[in-house]
Amino acid sequence: MESRCCNLRRLLSVFVLSVIIVGCASYNSEMSNTQTMIRAGNARGFAESIKEKAFTDGKDQIVFLFEYGTAMQIAGDYEESNKAFLLAEQLTEIKDYYSISNISASILTSAEVEQYKGEDYEKVLINAMLAINFLMLNNLEAAMVETRKLNDKLYKYKYEAKRPYEQNPFAFYLAAMIREQDRDWDGAFIDYRRVKKLKPDVLYLKADLIRSAANARRYSEVKKFKKQYGFKDDQRIPKGWGEVVLVYLQGWGPQKVPNTQWRSIPELQRRFSYTKYMKLKVGHEKESMSQPIYSVSDVAVKTLNDAYAGMIAKRVAGRVAKELVAQRLAQENELLGAISKIGLNAADRADLRHWFTLPDTFQVARIAVPAGEHSVSAEGLTDLDEGSGEYMTPKTVAVKPGKKTFLLFRSVR
Repeated sequence: MESRCCNLRRLLSVFVLSVIIVGCASYNSEMSNTQTMIRAGNARGFAESIKEKAFTDGKDQIVFLFEYGTAMQIAGDYEESNKAFLLAEQLTEIKDYYSISNISASILTSAEVEQYKGEDYEKVLINAMLAINFLMLNNLEAAMVETRKLNDKLYKYKYEAKRPYEQNPFAFYLAAMIREQDRDWDGAFIDYRRVKKLKPDVLYLKADLIRSAANARRYSEVKKFKKQYGFKDDQRIPKGWGEVVLVYLQGWGPQKVPNTQWRSIPELQRRFSYTKYMKLKVGHEKESMSQPIYSVSDVAVKTLNDAYAGMIAKRVAGRVAKELVAQRLAQENELLGAISKIGLNAADRADLRHWFTLPDTFQVARIAVPAGEHSVSAEGLTDLDEGSGEYMTPKTVAVKPGKKTFLLFRSVR
């Protein structure tokens, strides 16, 4: 009799847990003011509001680190942003991070009780954000390390975990520009060629491939690409000139919502972004349109779709377990069994935690200019090439001969 009572109490505790979960505010509700605060220019204020959760151990710590790091990057505090992203990377790599008791509870209730470890695409983009931060801190060596780590992760996913992921063209494009900065001409050409294989529609690549091949003395490649693209010269930047390069993080990435076919698992819904491109301007004469290099939304949706089979299998197992729990309780008390079944099924909801502040696309704009000081600005454009109302504040930058001056802008409309 005592054993039966103990078992009943355990089952009741699961029921109570399910009721608590249903009553608790979800991660998404806590993030409801994120876009409003960031759009109002208060990214730092938003970051400070979640700092304690980001740096305190808990089931949502990693996702709060994502948000804190991104907000601090938008605020221009790249050192503080790096602290969050470096810790997030460390936590996502810890083996056996999930609590067995939490996983057991999630089968009966919701995946929200598990420690969030990040989706595959999120783990990869930690390194993209770190690379950008190091670039803004003028630490090119550290930025290059992050681009390598990013594609190393993707390589392991593809060949060790057997997941159909392609490597990241944005990481290769950043690496190519850094190699040019270091006068590693051959390495730059190889990376630009990798970008061409992954993202051949980037308009800059035509000049990039010819220029880097010429600097690397790959004359057969120069001839081939000049003929292919209809260029007459080798596209080299004149001696005594440098470049202004704008790294542009555009819009808002996709948001998790309950799946329309299976409400207890999530799907990704694309978010509308009014600003689609940035027109980079140097002085009153030179301008260049940003080029999309990598779509977070495309990759995120594909990654989550690849994981659906496992998520569905887990929720099916959960439904079976709920039926067994409800039946056992009904043996003790028919009314309690019926109530517990309702409560457990109500608690079975999709885990909607995700990296909410990710951009929609990673883009680049670049302009070659004579060395010296230049006034630089950028204007946001819609997909109809009309002004979006977002601007990068004009600033004076120093451009050195043969070097690149990197700038960062994040649009939030």
